[in-house]
Amino acid sequence: MNGESHRTSISRRAVCMAGLGMLSGMGANAADASAAAELAGTGVLRAAINLGNPILAKRAADGELQGVSVDLAKEAARRLGLPIKLFPFDAAGKVVEAVKAKQVDLAFVAIDPVRGADMDYTAPYVIIEGAYLVRADSALKANEEVDRSGTRVVVGRGSAYDLYLTRSLQAATLVRAPTSPAVVDQFLTEKLEVAAGVKQQLEADMRRLADSNGVPPLRLLPGRFMAIEQAMAVPKGRVAAQAWLSVFIEEMKASGFVAEALRRHGIQGASVAPPRTT
Repeated sequence: MNGESHRTSISRRAVCMAGLGMLSGMGANAADASAAAELAGTGVLRAAINLGNPILAKRAADGELQGVSVDLAKEAARRLGLPIKLFPFDAAGKVVEAVKAKQVDLAFVAIDPVRGADMDYTAPYVIIEGAYLVRADSALKANEEVDRSGTRVVVGRGSAYDLYLTRSLQAATLVRAPTSPAVVDQFLTEKLEVAAGVKQQLEADMRRLADSNGVPPLRLLPGRFMAIEQAMAVPKGRVAAQAWLSVFIEEMKASGFVAEALRRHGIQGASVAPPRTT
């Protein structure tokens, strides 16, 4: 091949590569536009923030919402060039109802087959533990001992562990508190046998109720009764939004964004979910 032919070949390859890059960019832009249209049909991305789960979000001293779910919602909106409005809820069940009613466009909830009838999920981004709490003098020593006749287990209404225990408990009786943060107080007031919830919330309640020597009248049973997979979700049928968010959340995990958010907000006991395998 002479020099001129070689240069022509290189030039053609460069043009082809540039064309492929443009097509790829056009595809990405189209996907972004479709996702943006589904996520902000009202002109703004309405994101539900569940304050009932301290792993996901809480209010700062100045009243501002903060947490890994807040960070993810804002980053998704930034990348899509959308204005965002955060809607706080005090319980996961209320978030689910808002999604079903299409009052919000984006939610951060635990994956559950019952909820799957009304929303589409990404893969999980965080995995947290569901634990049992009992009084310090309780005869219960292990998770396996809870499901017995006469044992009353209080849960936050509509929470992931409410749905899970509704399916799994055979002999114990479920009692439902209005929200997850209200579980331990109801457990004590009604003299119930077990409180179930997110481990970090139960640990916070133990610290809150400790005596002057820092000793709580409560204890956690060892281990966990379930692993709770937290994901991003959209109302059922928003295919473009779900597809875009599925790619987005994998990038957030792989880049260290989720891990850094957990560290920055002082969250312990939760782990970044592994990469999606399918």
